[in-house]
Amino acid sequence: MWLNDLYHNLDPIAFSVGSLSVRWYGLAYLFGFIACGFMIYRVARRWRIEVTVDDVVTIMTAVACGVIIGGRLGYVLFYGKGYYLAHPLSIFKLYEGGMSFHGGLVGAIVGAYLANREVGLSPLTLIDLGSIGAPIGLFLGRCANFVNGELWGKETSLPWGVMFDDAGGGAVFRHPSQLYEALLEGLVIFCVLYVLSLRKPPRPKGSFIGTFLMLYGCFRFLVEFVRLPDEQMGYLAWGWLTMGQVLSLPLVLAGVALIVWSYRTNGAQGWADAA
Repeated sequence: MWLNDLYHNLDPIAFSVGSLSVRWYGLAYLFGFIACGFMIYRVARRWRIEVTVDDVVTIMTAVACGVIIGGRLGYVLFYGKGYYLAHPLSIFKLYEGGMSFHGGLVGAIVGAYLANREVGLSPLTLIDLGSIGAPIGLFLGRCANFVNGELWGKETSLPWGVMFDDAGGGAVFRHPSQLYEALLEGLVIFCVLYVLSLRKPPRPKGSFIGTFLMLYGCFRFLVEFVRLPDEQMGYLAWGWLTMGQVLSLPLVLAGVALIVWSYRTNGAQGWADAA
C-alpha cells in the first residue's frame, strides 16, 4: 500500500551534522513559527495595521517560548499522571517528547500578551492575527507526528490504513490519524480563517480566535474516535472519552461564546487598530 510503503521509508531525522541530529519534528516547529509570523505581517498589512518586521520577530519569539513552555507543562499536568512528581528533572527532557496542544495554546496566548506590551496592538487583535497563521504550524506538526510514527490511530481495514512499527500491537493497519488532524486542524482551519480575513471590512475582533477554537475543538474531538488514547491515560469519562476530547470540549464552548460576543460587541465596526 502506498501510505504503508511511504511510512517505512520515512526517517524522523532530517539531517545530521557530526553528532548533532536535526529532526523533522524540530523543523516543523521552526517553520511553523516562521509561517505564522509571515501571516501575521501579511494580514496586518492588508488590514492596514501598523506592524513592523521587528514587531513580528518580538511577537513570535515570545509566542515560541510560550508554546514550548506551555506545551510541556500542559503535558506534565494533563498527561503525566504523577510520573513527573516522582521524576521532576524529566520535565526538562524535551528530547524525550511529550507536548500538549492545549497547554501550548495557553502559553502562546500568554506570550503574545506579554510581547504586545512592546508592540502596542490591542491584545485581541494580535491573538486574532496569530490564529490565522497558527494552523500552518499545526499542519506541519501533525505531519511530523506521522513521520515519527507516533500518536497512532486505531486498527482499520480501510485502503489507506498504515502499518506502523508497533511491536506492542502486532502487524496491523491503523488509521493515519496524524494526517487526519493535519488536514482538518491545519489545512481546513487555515483556509476558513484566511478566506474570512479577505472580507472587507474585517470580521469583528475575537471572531477569528473564536472560530479557530470552535473548529479545532470539533475536529480534535472527532478524530479522537479513531485515535488510540495515550497509553498511560486510557479512556476517561464514561469509558469512551479521551483526555484530548475532555480538553477540547471547553474550546468549542469558548469559541462559540467568543464569536457571539464579538458580533454583539463589535458588529461590523472594523478594527480599532486599522487605519
